[in-house]
Amino acid sequence: MKTTIPVIENIEELIDPELLNKFPFSFLYKNCLLPLKSKENEIIIVSDNPLKIDIGEIKKVLNHEVKIACCSPEKILDFLERYYYHPSSSKKVIEDLKEEDIVHLQEEINEDQKNLLDLANKAPVIRLVNQIIYRAISMRASDIHLQTTETSLKVRYRIDGILHDIFVLPKKYQPAIISRIKIISDLDIAEKRIPQDGRTGIKVENRQIDIRVSIIPTFFGESAVLRLLDKSNFLFNIENLGLTGETFNSFNKLIHYDHGIILLTGPTGSGKTTTLYAALAEINNPGINIVTLEDPVEYNIEGINQIHINPKAGLTFATGLRSVLRHDPDILMVGEIRDLETAEMAIQASLTGHLVFSTLHTNDATSAITRLLDMGIEPYLISSSIIGVMAQRLVRLNCDSCSEPIDFPSSLLEEISLGKEDRKECNFREGKGCKRCFNTGYLGRTGIFELLVFDDKIKDLVMKRASSTEIKKVALEKGLKTLRMDGAEKVKKGLTTVSEVLRVTQEV
Repeated sequence: MKTTIPVIENIEELIDPELLNKFPFSFLYKNCLLPLKSKENEIIIVSDNPLKIDIGEIKKVLNHEVKIACCSPEKILDFLERYYYHPSSSKKVIEDLKEEDIVHLQEEINEDQKNLLDLANKAPVIRLVNQIIYRAISMRASDIHLQTTETSLKVRYRIDGILHDIFVLPKKYQPAIISRIKIISDLDIAEKRIPQDGRTGIKVENRQIDIRVSIIPTFFGESAVLRLLDKSNFLFNIENLGLTGETFNSFNKLIHYDHGIILLTGPTGSGKTTTLYAALAEINNPGINIVTLEDPVEYNIEGINQIHINPKAGLTFATGLRSVLRHDPDILMVGEIRDLETAEMAIQASLTGHLVFSTLHTNDATSAITRLLDMGIEPYLISSSIIGVMAQRLVRLNCDSCSEPIDFPSSLLEEISLGKEDRKECNFREGKGCKRCFNTGYLGRTGIFELLVFDDKIKDLVMKRASSTEIKKVALEKGLKTLRMDGAEKVKKGLTTVSEVLRVTQEV
């Protein structure tokens, strides 16, 4: 009698991470097997070629009867990569880090560095590090912090700009975990006295994730930060940045000028790099030569020449800019103006017919002028080269799954200059927290912006070395929308909350 082997399509509904972790990953991957559990608690072994399965061996491992099913190898391997390191099996992996594995080797680490390498390459350690990374990706984290304390190793994720404590590991696992991170990012596991920087990458669900690794020695041992860069989710479109109304129109006009300097200002993590890339992607076409100087290059844009700054080798923003000007560029992007030399080179480039994009670390748009004057740039050079300065911040968006109408207290609304008249027809909302947003009430981020366009009046004030306060006062009369005013507009539309806008802005 002929037996028909069923074909399974709905794999995702039958995935059981605990069942998966009963087998070594290498065994499942090599043999293209996927153990599943049905709603009736039947165990199904899925394979691309069921005839090659050693059923007796599998029954021995599971101590359970099994059924056999068929599926394409692509689908099996895809689900295996996605679910083998599933967050729900964290506890099991930590339990798998046997006491003897850690303690016996830890006693000899100082005597023989090879033992630490052995420990870092043990399957449970590999799985735990992979799991920390995979869980961060599933929670939309931008950074993973592995913070060493006196008694533990804290794992923290930065989600939508805010750090969250995820779990705490015993201190004895710290050397193995940090060493494993060093191995995957090609760093020296024997070096513990100085900071080290490296990078690696993984592929998850057809998404390429670049990981930048920074390891520093602290009082209680080495700590690590992993920056996750998801190339598939990166915004290369100025329409998606959060620019609205006249601010969007003015910025779009500025980036199409043929010469001048456009500066973006704001603290680290305020989205300046995203805005720069989106602007370059908008104006990029085969008829122009765009060259960037970055520290480091975070994302590759097709058709643009991107240069990675390397100060140790003598390639700084200033020296790179000098060389790039001989490369016949039309548009330049300088990652940051850090000193007088870089500022002077950028200004000279703009005055000789180039459009230059760059960034400064100042709190608002008008403070950029004061900063350049403090560096030693002459007022006439600032007024003749800069065409616009845009300050920006990132605010968290209300979760669209759990946000609901709310009446904010009048005192809070007045702090963002929303009077009684301004509150008419407003759609105030706030997220109450749900599973999708990890009970924060927020999901995703958008930008708030303050764009100062250099017209004749602003240029006259710069020539007179007017203070940033005086320049802002005139700009407000001419229609400047401050960061807080732009934030207030997004509060009125129900996109974010008053507390979010107050968190990222300050009025002087």
